[in-house]
Amino acid sequence: MNFQEIFPVWAKLNRTQQQRLLAGLSERRVERGAVLHNGQADCTGLFVVQSGQLRAYILSDEGREITLYRLFDRDICLFSASCIMRSIQFDIAIEAEKDTTLWVIPAETYRELMAESAPLSNFTNELMAGRFSDVMWLMEQVMWKSLDKRVAAFLLEESAIEGTSALHITHEAIANHLGTHREVITRMLRYFQSEGLVKLSRGVVTLLDEAKLRALQA
Repeated sequence: MNFQEIFPVWAKLNRTQQQRLLAGLSERRVERGAVLHNGQADCTGLFVVQSGQLRAYILSDEGREITLYRLFDRDICLFSASCIMRSIQFDIAIEAEKDTTLWVIPAETYRELMAESAPLSNFTNELMAGRFSDVMWLMEQVMWKSLDKRVAAFLLEESAIEGTSALHITHEAIANHLGTHREVITRMLRYFQSEGLVKLSRGVVTLLDEAKLRALQA
């Protein structure tokens, strides 16, 4: 896989713009748990994921996290270059959920190319609109869905991502994704276990009845 194959508007840039983009491009490999970007002050650059998995999250003043969205192979992380978007007024952190290889486009290079290229500017606006739709969807879930439904939906999503019903994940990690406390998640998972939906063991949540979990999340 090379950058030219996966960058969506590569063919719409002229040769000079393509050369400038490649000249500024760098490759980075990060281990699971590494924080790649931490708020507005850290304008790292645009991330293009080659392989691995990232999550974008916000952190409250009390230290509680909530996951906004996740990024997988070929996904582009715009908010890691939030300094190019003057309207962004909240801090977003980016963490590697798995060992990840990515390309980094310097923020200044991307800003200059956006000013020159209408296709790149339009693509960036569409990407930003899509991410804000993700955030609005999350807000609706938090405001209107009960926690049991959100936990069920998260477990099913995680199972689909990992391709297994045995999830190696801690209660604290689930709480961080959903923006709540570990103790609350522990109580909810114990309730799920009593209902035969999951089985709990140290560091593992095993889904036993996915059909009932799907019915619960609806």
